[in-house]
Amino acid sequence: MKINVNGSGVSQQEIDAYIEYGKKKYHGREITALTITPDGEFADLRFDFADVPFDRIRRITGYLVGTTQRFNNAKRAEEMDRVKHSV
Repeated sequence: MKINVNGSGVSQQEIDAYIEYGKKKYHGREITALTITPDGEFADLRFDFADVPFDRIRRITGYLVGTTQRFNNAKRAEEMDRVKHSV
Protein backbone atom coordinates (compact mmCIF):
# COMPACT_ATOMS: atom_id res chain seq x y z
CA MET A 1 0.00 0.00 0.00
CA LYS A 2 1.32 3.40 -0.95
CA ILE A 3 1.01 6.11 1.73
CA ASN A 4 1.04 9.81 0.79
CA VAL A 5 1.03 12.53 3.45
CA ASN A 6 0.29 16.06 2.21
CA GLY A 7 1.65 18.40 4.88
CA SER A 8 3.29 17.60 8.17
CA GLY A 9 2.46 16.66 11.73
CA VAL A 10 1.18 13.12 11.11
CA SER A 11 2.87 10.50 13.27
CA GLN A 12 3.47 6.90 12.26
CA GLN A 13 0.99 5.87 14.97
CA GLU A 14 -1.72 8.00 13.32
CA ILE A 15 -0.91 6.58 9.90
CA ASP A 16 -1.22 3.04 11.27
CA ALA A 17 -4.58 3.95 12.87
CA TYR A 18 -5.86 5.35 9.54
CA ILE A 19 -4.80 2.17 7.75
CA GLU A 20 -6.66 0.02 10.29
CA TYR A 21 -9.71 2.29 9.98
CA GLY A 22 -9.70 1.84 6.19
CA LYS A 23 -9.33 -1.93 6.45
CA LYS A 24 -12.32 -2.15 8.79
CA LYS A 25 -14.50 0.30 6.89
CA TYR A 26 -13.76 -1.16 3.45
CA HIS A 27 -13.57 -4.83 4.46
CA GLY A 28 -13.21 -7.09 1.43
CA ARG A 29 -11.73 -4.40 -0.84
CA GLU A 30 -8.03 -4.11 -1.58
CA ILE A 31 -6.67 -0.68 -0.66
CA THR A 32 -3.79 0.29 -2.95
CA ALA A 33 -3.07 3.81 -1.66
CA LEU A 34 -3.92 6.17 1.17
CA THR A 35 -3.55 9.94 0.93
CA ILE A 36 -3.65 11.86 4.22
CA THR A 37 -4.11 15.63 4.21
CA PRO A 38 -3.98 17.18 7.71
CA ASP A 39 -6.49 20.01 8.21
CA GLY A 40 -6.09 21.43 11.71
CA GLU A 41 -7.50 18.94 14.19
CA PHE A 42 -8.92 16.82 11.39
CA ALA A 43 -7.45 14.83 8.53
CA ASP A 44 -8.86 14.25 5.07
CA LEU A 45 -8.41 10.62 4.03
CA ARG A 46 -8.53 9.38 0.46
CA PHE A 47 -8.43 5.64 -0.13
CA ASP A 48 -7.66 4.24 -3.58
CA PHE A 49 -8.75 0.70 -4.39
CA ALA A 50 -7.67 -2.06 -6.73
CA ASP A 51 -9.83 -2.57 -9.79
CA VAL A 52 -12.68 -5.04 -9.38
CA PRO A 53 -13.11 -7.46 -12.29
CA PHE A 54 -16.44 -6.92 -14.01
CA ASP A 55 -18.46 -9.70 -15.62
CA ARG A 56 -20.72 -8.75 -18.46
CA ILE A 57 -24.38 -9.12 -17.60
CA ARG A 58 -26.97 -9.52 -20.34
CA ARG A 59 -30.71 -9.82 -20.36
CA ILE A 60 -31.52 -13.05 -22.16
CA THR A 61 -35.05 -14.39 -22.35
CA GLY A 62 -36.12 -12.31 -19.36
CA TYR A 63 -33.20 -13.27 -17.10
CA LEU A 64 -30.11 -11.27 -16.14
CA VAL A 65 -27.20 -13.62 -16.74
CA GLY A 66 -23.45 -13.50 -17.21
CA THR A 67 -23.29 -16.69 -19.25
CA THR A 68 -25.71 -19.31 -20.49
CA GLN A 69 -23.74 -22.23 -19.02
CA ARG A 70 -26.37 -22.99 -16.39
CA PHE A 71 -29.32 -22.94 -18.81
CA ASN A 72 -31.19 -26.21 -19.29
CA ASN A 73 -31.96 -27.50 -22.81
CA ALA A 74 -35.31 -25.72 -23.02
CA LYS A 75 -33.85 -22.37 -22.04
CA ARG A 76 -30.94 -22.87 -24.50
CA ALA A 77 -33.47 -23.55 -27.29
CA GLU A 78 -35.43 -20.45 -26.31
CA GLU A 79 -32.22 -18.40 -26.44
CA MET A 80 -31.36 -19.75 -29.92
CA ASP A 81 -34.90 -19.03 -31.22
CA ARG A 82 -35.05 -15.44 -30.05
CA VAL A 83 -35.09 -12.57 -32.52
CA LYS A 84 -32.03 -10.35 -32.21
CA HIS A 85 -32.65 -6.69 -33.06
CA SER A 86 -29.98 -4.32 -34.26
CA VAL A 87 -29.72 -0.77 -33.04
